[in-house]
Amino acid sequence: MPLPLIDQLYQAAQNGRKQLAVLIDPDKATEQHLLLLVRKAEEMGADYFFVGGSLLSSNKLAHTIAFIKQHVEIPVIIFPGGPTQVSDNADGILLLSLISGRNPEFLIGAHVIAAPALRRSGIQVLPTGYMLVDGGAPTTVSYISNTTPIPANKPDIAACTAMAGEMLGLRLIYMDAGSGAPNPIPAAMIKAVKRAVKLPVIVGGGMRTADAAQAAWQAGADVVVIGNALEEQPRFIEELATVLRGANHLY
Repeated sequence: MPLPLIDQLYQAAQNGRKQLAVLIDPDKATEQHLLLLVRKAEEMGADYFFVGGSLLSSNKLAHTIAFIKQHVEIPVIIFPGGPTQVSDNADGILLLSLISGRNPEFLIGAHVIAAPALRRSGIQVLPTGYMLVDGGAPTTVSYISNTTPIPANKPDIAACTAMAGEMLGLRLIYMDAGSGAPNPIPAAMIKAVKRAVKLPVIVGGGMRTADAAQAAWQAGADVVVIGNALEEQPRFIEELATVLRGANHLY
């Protein structure tokens, strides 16, 4: 019987094994493209699929999750943009509390609405401190959440924010520059957050090259999340696989 997802994340972090999550937007994924993507991700050793988005205009979340699980055995975790993004088909959900912002809807409000559906679903809930970081341009998530990202040159703010999330009992920290961000989160900020907490640290947004992913892992990220770049650069998966193997050899 596989370990619960939260235990898998903690065990990998404690053992120094770097992990990779592939982010899937249900609005953008045709079945043909999705099949190629999930099989490539499986070949390269991806650890998780994150499925969801800040703004979903279709009703394809459940179908996308079911399609992925039909073809690969990699755990599928919902990356929700709101309380309606719940599906029994998923293995788990990142229950995101937007601790970098001051909008109560995304700190606790949406969670109250989603709680009954989550309890009925029986999927694993992963309490996650979600931190938006300025990636060089406004993103959908900053607009939808009506919050100001942490300035990229303020690692001390990020560290204290993550520390507060840990003290509140959250189990993971997710630092995100946002989908399509021009710049990834600076290494100095990742290092500061990793030093400040004893939680697994997930980093995503602006990861357009294998070098950017490598820099994040080297700075202390336990999980790197790749999204748009996989669609824009087909060879990126192979380059990333090489970097991931190297990261796990070194760490």
